[in-house]
Amino acid sequence: MQQEFASRLLESAVTELSRLPGIGRKTALRLALHILRSDESVGVALGEAVINMRKGVTYCRECHNISETELCPVCADGRRDRRTVCVVETVKDVMSFENTGQYDGLYHVLGGVIAPMDGIGPEQIEIESLVRRVASGGVDEVILALGATMEGETTNFYIYRRLAPYTDVKITQLARGVSVGNEIEYTDEITLGRSLVNRTLFSDSIKR
Repeated sequence: MQQEFASRLLESAVTELSRLPGIGRKTALRLALHILRSDESVGVALGEAVINMRKGVTYCRECHNISETELCPVCADGRRDRRTVCVVETVKDVMSFENTGQYDGLYHVLGGVIAPMDGIGPEQIEIESLVRRVASGGVDEVILALGATMEGETTNFYIYRRLAPYTDVKITQLARGVSVGNEIEYTDEITLGRSLVNRTLFSDSIKR
């Protein structure tokens, strides 16, 4: 049954909050009422932060990580190993790897994985830009660091095939410290760091 609201403004706020992932209408109502009960400055600060984020945050032209400038802080850092590129699914995965302190290369954020059941093919994610990046030269190793899910493995294999012509580029993947079925963002930092340090050639996994 649709809940009735005494205020159209409150109802509008609840509707917008409930559009967020994992937020149902009951939770959205609780959040909206909390904002309403709080000092006016709390709601204003929240609204301004969201607006500023939406207007000010863009995507790095090189790796597709979030950034406030043309290049993200990682790509702009001259101390990073530019010959190693770690391929991840989401921006949250970049944050997870950075938190391990075990990686000093660059990233390439796909923005998703191949998932035919969801209508997501190679064209919907940043695979072609990865191929162009490798083709332009200067990359010695590509680390496939997608989640150990069916979709992640499918995407890994597709990328491996697309990069196969570049025989001078080593294709590696995370060591199996990441359990099958797990996504990167839910893997603890120690396990993730070890999986990165002990990475293996992707071709070895195909032979098994």
